[in-house]
Amino acid sequence: MNGAALGPVIAVVGPSGVGKDSVMTGLVAADPRLTLLKRVITRAPEAGGEDYTPVTEAEFAARQEEGEFALHWQAHGLFYGVPAAAVLAQRAEGRGVLVNFSRSVLFDAQEAFGDLIVLNVTASPEVLAARLAGRGRESVEEQAKRLAQAAKPLPEGLTQVHEIDNSAELSAAIQAALDVIFAAQAESA
Repeated sequence: MNGAALGPVIAVVGPSGVGKDSVMTGLVAADPRLTLLKRVITRAPEAGGEDYTPVTEAEFAARQEEGEFALHWQAHGLFYGVPAAAVLAQRAEGRGVLVNFSRSVLFDAQEAFGDLIVLNVTASPEVLAARLAGRGRESVEEQAKRLAQAAKPLPEGLTQVHEIDNSAELSAAIQAALDVIFAAQAESA
């Protein structure tokens, strides 16, 4: 990636507890050509997890109405937004922009960004269950709902989908993702 070309948008998807945030943080630490997009979420600031911009539902609706988001969606009782200006600024620097997307908006993201690279982060059901229980953000019932969603496949027809197994060492998943990202960039150059 260089300053003259737009950097790619890299959609990082996968079930709750799979380690998407850990993979993305590791990718940014491993390579300065990558950056992590900070989403806008109607989650309380003290809820923890990823680095995000917390807003109320009213604030989210106002930002949506103003056209601030390149994409937005609702999942797990929360609203999520991808700030358009931030994506464009980071891409203009030639950097790959990592975004934690919902599966439900992948086609919209592919249409909006064109050269979308999808990293489908996976892990075994046992690993997912242990991670969800360990983070303590959801009730037992909510954990069960999220585990049931984990087996849902990605929509068909996406152009660049790559599976990244994060069941074992995080470093192995990060290296596999780096290999995919830069191989995809070399092919499109």
